[in-house]
Amino acid sequence: DLKSELNKTRKLPLLKDTRASDSSQEEAIDQWARRRKQFKDSKKCSSAGGSSINSTITEGSVNSEDARSLDLGLHSENEDRGFYTENFHSAPWVSRGDDVSPNNSPRCLSKRPRPVAIRERTVKIAKGTGSYPWGFRIQFSKPILVTEVDTNSAAEEAGLQVGDILIAVNGTDVTSMPHSEAANLARKGPDVLTMVVGSDISRYPNTPRPTCRGYLHKRTQSAILKGWRKRWFVLKHSGHLQYYKHKKDEGKCKPLEITKLEGAEIGVDTSLGKPFVFKCIPQSGSRIFYFCATSNQEMKRWLEAMDKAAHPVHQNHVWVDVTLHNTALPPLAIKNPECLGLLHQLDRSRDVWVQHYCILKDGCLYFYATLRSTPAQGGLYLQGYTVSEQTLGSKRSVIELKPPSEEFKTFYLCAENMNENKRWITALKASINKWLPLHQAIQDFMNRPLEETRM
Repeated sequence: DLKSELNKTRKLPLLKDTRASDSSQEEAIDQWARRRKQFKDSKKCSSAGGSSINSTITEGSVNSEDARSLDLGLHSENEDRGFYTENFHSAPWVSRGDDVSPNNSPRCLSKRPRPVAIRERTVKIAKGTGSYPWGFRIQFSKPILVTEVDTNSAAEEAGLQVGDILIAVNGTDVTSMPHSEAANLARKGPDVLTMVVGSDISRYPNTPRPTCRGYLHKRTQSAILKGWRKRWFVLKHSGHLQYYKHKKDEGKCKPLEITKLEGAEIGVDTSLGKPFVFKCIPQSGSRIFYFCATSNQEMKRWLEAMDKAAHPVHQNHVWVDVTLHNTALPPLAIKNPECLGLLHQLDRSRDVWVQHYCILKDGCLYFYATLRSTPAQGGLYLQGYTVSEQTLGSKRSVIELKPPSEEFKTFYLCAENMNENKRWITALKASINKWLPLHQAIQDFMNRPLEETRM
């Protein structure tokens, strides 16, 4: 398989600066084959992923809107690897793997044993008051799944996530235990509930980062202009608050200002004698921002979203860990790729097509400079995107990757010929189809006998 893929690659035309003589290409390929064999022998080419790899996502920037919407033009002078992940972080996603038949239960929630990339962690939840003192819901048996976590609850503060699987409760293994026994075990235990929960690429959804947009009045404190100015505010999934003069300016103009909310102090303000006023004191700097909403409900909506952005739960989705691990591998060391080869990606800032060697794996498209480059320059999370063939400029056949919402970025790719384009389109559609929104996966799974407990 390796030899056939390499032969295919050799037949593809390369850019002038990457061409080499036939003999040097053969020597490089032989050397690459030996390196890959060493990876296999040492089991370093596993795509299971690490458990504590720091994220290098570069979708947020306090200085530039262009840097925020990473164009993946990937200039040679850019030292950081970047992944465009905004749509992935805008909603919880789960993978159903290869079980894409509508007649089957989603793999993300099925009981069928399979090898998975498991990450276990311990969650300790202090018992609160009321009928549901811990603030979460569990459903099903073998496995027992966390299907709801109350906002501002002890469970949320402890980092419990929707999609977590209960492995142990107060030191007792519950993986083979009936639902009711596990619930009783938790209720009869101490006031601090200790649970070992497991998550993997298939079952563990990411927690959507807060997002909010709308008009607010912002207090101006400059020496020349004082008073309140109506502005269009956007709270991004990256935790950055930015604003524009008008709603129509979003996506077309650079924001007037970008403020990082992590660590900021957010709260209602009554010192100005005006209703529906709240303030934001960023962690860095002594400046205080004052905002005025149009109603109490609108103020609460902004306060809740901004407070979550100010106190985020720093925990990667397992698939983020896996992809970050894969970026450090050479292209052909990523196991079982769904498609691989040369693609040109449109860099709209320079209106040029940039060539990459690309690997498609489980809803992620990795970009490399060449076949022999390490690490990956960056990539694109494809969850929620639709794929189609379009005509763009002088190119008759272009692959369009379109997001479900206009606030996210559209990407254009082009292979070496129309047949290659069709091969990529088929592979991209199949890879995207492996992922489901969490609410849809749970809904598809509800035909099982209902067992649920509100904790």
